Amino acid sequence: MNRRAWALGLALVLIITAVIVGAAYVITDRETWTKPEPVASDVPSDLSKFYTQDVSWSSCDDAKCADVAVPIDYDDPTGATTKLAVKVIPSLGGAAKRSIFVNPGGPGGDATDFADTMSSEFGNEVLETYDIVGVDPRGVGDSEPLQCMSDDNFSDFTNVDPDPNTPEEIAALRKSVTDLGTACEREGGELAAHVSTEEAARDMDVVRALLGRKKMDWFGASYGTQLGATYATLFPKTVGRMVLDGAVDPALSVIESAIGQATGFQRALVAFAKDCIKKDSCPLGNDLDAGMAKISDLMRRLDETPMETGDPSRELTEGLAFYGVAVTLYDKGTWHYLERGLKEAFGGDGTTLLVLSDAYFDRDPNGKYGDNIGEVIYAVSSLDVADPPTLAEVEAALPRFEKISPVFGRALGWGTLSPSDWPIKATHPQVKIDGEGAPPIIVVGTTRDPATPYEGAQSLAKQLASGVLISRDGDGHTAYSSGNQCISKAVDEYLVSGKVPKDGLFCKAE
Repeated sequence: MNRRAWALGLALVLIITAVIVGAAYVITDRETWTKPEPVASDVPSDLSKFYTQDVSWSSCDDAKCADVAVPIDYDDPTGATTKLAVKVIPSLGGAAKRSIFVNPGGPGGDATDFADTMSSEFGNEVLETYDIVGVDPRGVGDSEPLQCMSDDNFSDFTNVDPDPNTPEEIAALRKSVTDLGTACEREGGELAAHVSTEEAARDMDVVRALLGRKKMDWFGASYGTQLGATYATLFPKTVGRMVLDGAVDPALSVIESAIGQATGFQRALVAFAKDCIKKDSCPLGNDLDAGMAKISDLMRRLDETPMETGDPSRELTEGLAFYGVAVTLYDKGTWHYLERGLKEAFGGDGTTLLVLSDAYFDRDPNGKYGDNIGEVIYAVSSLDVADPPTLAEVEAALPRFEKISPVFGRALGWGTLSPSDWPIKATHPQVKIDGEGAPPIIVVGTTRDPATPYEGAQSLAKQLASGVLISRDGDGHTAYSSGNQCISKAVDEYLVSGKVPKDGLFCKAE
């Protein structure tokens, strides 16, 4: 199961986006875009050089790209700087009226790639109104990335037993997290201590000003909702139109957040099983309880004895099977992969579940990782936690985790120790969210979202002084790209005209 599972659901959005959405829509004839003039007002004098810096833009496919400098430590803006990669996809309507920043989550999701994705997801009126802006957060993607371990060492890291049963296994699990953090500190230097959500939100305001926008328009998915809500709390007067889809509840403790994810993943797995047992070909049989027990038994057997796969040098462990199962729960369209993987695994072949687990980490057949999200998620999430749980607190909570989810629970529970074992301590933990003074902010939740449970959207909408909750009855992670026309209509109208949907709008399954 998962050593980093307390943040698991936030990390998968890019993979599912890639699987479900596919290649981005290519938009041409956008040469009307011109270099913006910075808009900087009420900026502290020691930050003015960042808000007014001269940005060198260049063409990148059908977009404009640039690097922007920001201080590594906002408490010492005269010190070292880091680079942010920015991509702007110009609007279809010539000179755009607004710019919408997009973020896919993570922490560690590549927002420049997500800008391409959203150019195929937003409605035409949105594309005519907005430039789409992707800013890879500090330490992520094409910004100066936080690279910690070699591919081989990170593969070893992912193979540590995430559900330890002995003192030796507990020690090994904890040491693996500390070793990763030490490697990040060694390789990343000062930046490794400054990749918190608060600092990333401050970066976004610098880019907003450099793009000549007085208001920050935002579409954030999954962890991107936490980043957006943090921005709204720090800079409420510059918030424009903000959509938070698949909302995270930043107010929860690490343990309570993981309890929520255990609930969400179990809820999604049950929904999968209910759908599967209707079919004659379902590997779970035709009884729900027996089918769920079969999955739990598979995980227990993998914990004792890893399974052979199509790769003679790699076996399917319990932890890798966890990723392989979880990644398919993010969209109902991928449930058939889980059916295939379980059918093979029940027969002693772990090939498909191993392939699916590799998709989670963006690991290719040669053992190379396509991005650093697996490392960044630990760094960001740990630096956001002011009061990490103790070993005694985690052990006391394990029965609760296991009761909620026999399949996911214990690994999610043990994963809550990660912030405690991270060697770099938080100096800018998550701020208390309120968004006081911001205009209406749309919070979107899905009733059977596995990674960011629906309860999180309900809670975040209440925490935000101007939060407006809209809901989708359905399966999978996030709502806007699900194909639900009720959701897309409400969001598009809000983004294009500013029309705020009715608080409590509930969109039925389609």
